[in-house]
Amino acid sequence: MHCEATEALHTLARESELLRAGRRLDLNFSADEERFRSEVRAFVAAELPDSIRDKVLGHKRLDREDFLTWVRILNKRGWVAPSWPRRFGGQEWDPARGLIFEEECALAGAPPVLPFGPRMVAPVIMAFGSAGQQEYFLPRILNGEHWWCQGYSEPGAGSDLASLKTRAERRGDSYVVNGQKTWTTLAQYADWIFCLVRTSSEGRPQNGISFLLIDMKSPGITVRPIVMLDGEHEINEVWFNDVEVPVVNRVGEENKGWTYAKFLLGHERVSNAALGPSKRALRELKAIAAAAPTGGGRPLIETPRFRDRIAEAEIDLMALEVLVLRVIAMDRERHAPGPEASLLKLRGSQILQTISELAMEALGPYAPLHQPQALAADWTGPLAGPPAGVGVTGRYFNYRKASIYAGSNEIQRNIIARHMLGL
Repeated sequence: MHCEATEALHTLARESELLRAGRRLDLNFSADEERFRSEVRAFVAAELPDSIRDKVLGHKRLDREDFLTWVRILNKRGWVAPSWPRRFGGQEWDPARGLIFEEECALAGAPPVLPFGPRMVAPVIMAFGSAGQQEYFLPRILNGEHWWCQGYSEPGAGSDLASLKTRAERRGDSYVVNGQKTWTTLAQYADWIFCLVRTSSEGRPQNGISFLLIDMKSPGITVRPIVMLDGEHEINEVWFNDVEVPVVNRVGEENKGWTYAKFLLGHERVSNAALGPSKRALRELKAIAAAAPTGGGRPLIETPRFRDRIAEAEIDLMALEVLVLRVIAMDRERHAPGPEASLLKLRGSQILQTISELAMEALGPYAPLHQPQALAADWTGPLAGPPAGVGVTGRYFNYRKASIYAGSNEIQRNIIARHMLGL
């Protein structure tokens, strides 16, 4: 079934408007781009602190300071948000350089630059925000002063986001916000949250939504942790009880937030292709399979069937990379991702899950022995199972959510069917 689904998606990609763009793309990296790869590799090797690299490659728990340390290092080089326009502090990198940078950072063990500020709210502020909002917020995203989180999903409004109920009532120069957001990633660290709120109940549900920027230190905000299957506190509930938000913190027009939300979700789905993390996970999978013995004493990777499954995952990842290159090239021309971004989100999440499943199989009876305490950097206690098993089960559990975030895979299939196939 997996092969049939993969073949169908590859056929869809070939037949879509994405691959009928009217021009041929050279998907080989130029000599200049390869020199740039060497520059990035040397920079990361020299500047990434060993303590952070060891945490990432050893699947240890990262804290707020780990993420911010790397952001500050990148900011000195101008590489926190290098695809931004120069007038906002970016480098205007082309898509190829962006891919090279992300791949080299991931393979070297650098923590990700979290997308909520640079890749999600920042493009919305650039496209629809006021000059004052751009002047205030964008520099603080680059230097790490503001950590952002996303306030979209609610208990009754996840994939059906238009049914959200968090309400903002206009009172003079402020909105008073009441309601709840959920699955809010790393809200326990955040300084600001960008929120979709209901400002009108008239007409279609999509027409009454506004986009607010809210200071997490505002009175009336409560963050409650949600502990996941892997024992980690990554996501949260965020409650708003009579929270006052200045009207100047509204992005764009009142009741037009749905337009801005769709713009943001397109950017989020492109980043959710997760090429770099998938390549690093694939490398780790091969190392685990090369060390795992079989009943006959041979390494598991020499078993034809398991080796074929690894090869299938690698081929899928290569096909996804080609699709990413095509999509971002077209995005450059029209300045916002189209429905093709749903293909990237769908396949990216499926590949991450497949690789994590294969790693679990490769570890065999050791894989279920998940020890959250071993994810602490200072853990010196005994391990149940091989060191390679640390974090594998946790990642397997964690990647289950990849089918849901940024719009569930079922929603992505509907978008593909409606907007690309005309069904």
